[in-house]
Amino acid sequence: QVQLVESGGGLVQAGGSLTLSCAASGRTFSMYAMAWFRQAPGKEREFVSAITWSGDNTDYADSVKGRFTISRDNAKNTGYLQMNSLKPEDTAVYYCAAGRIRTRVRGAYDYWGQGTQVTVSS
Repeated sequence: QVQLVESGGGLVQAGGSLTLSCAASGRTFSMYAMAWFRQAPGKEREFVSAITWSGDNTDYADSVKGRFTISRDNAKNTGYLQMNSLKPEDTAVYYCAAGRIRTRVRGAYDYWGQGTQVTVSS
């Protein structure tokens, strides 16, 4: 089992920045790929970004490419999502997830956090 806890969400103006953290406990975090998904009201949960267990390979949704950066520190059992140039359409609950492979497929991730709200005002 892996327990994931997100933090760092909040209210920010358009153009601003936030950094989300995902603290892991339980089984060795470094064994798992990690991803961020988000869900806006009335919409399905969508892929944002993912990173391999080693951190050497990343993937981004087109909507966030060039603005968001995913990273991880296995020594601290923590993953991060640096979000710059935020837009109102980035408003959503952001979830981190852990799974065996780096993929955009939501169902491939075995462990999920409870989510953290990000609100971007115009």
